[in-house]
Amino acid sequence: MSAVTIYHNPRCSKSRKTLELLEEHGVHPKIVLYLETPLTREEITGLLRKLGLTAGQLVRRGEDEYKASGLGKDSTDEEILAAMTKNPKLLERPIVVRGARAVLGRPPEKVLELID
Repeated sequence: MSAVTIYHNPRCSKSRKTLELLEEHGVHPKIVLYLETPLTREEITGLLRKLGLTAGQLVRRGEDEYKASGLGKDSTDEEILAAMTKNPKLLERPIVVRGARAVLGRPPEKVLELID
């Protein structure tokens, strides 16, 4: 099995459950604590490609930082990407990557698509 990486926030129950599921299936991923080590614009763009999502689909709209960043329903993906780079809390989580594929662990069981 190729290497697996999880972009993880240990304070998030979905992220913890996703990591637990991986480990239950014998997968011990590289853990990236993206709040401590924010992703670059290029890294986020790469994740979006692997996920097949737009920045607008990956942003956490309920966070205070969303509104504080001046984002709204008419914000462009470029604006959202810039805000996610500055405020990693805006990035939806957890994201699990294996090779050229990635999934958003919402629900956590979605991660099983990468390892089955």
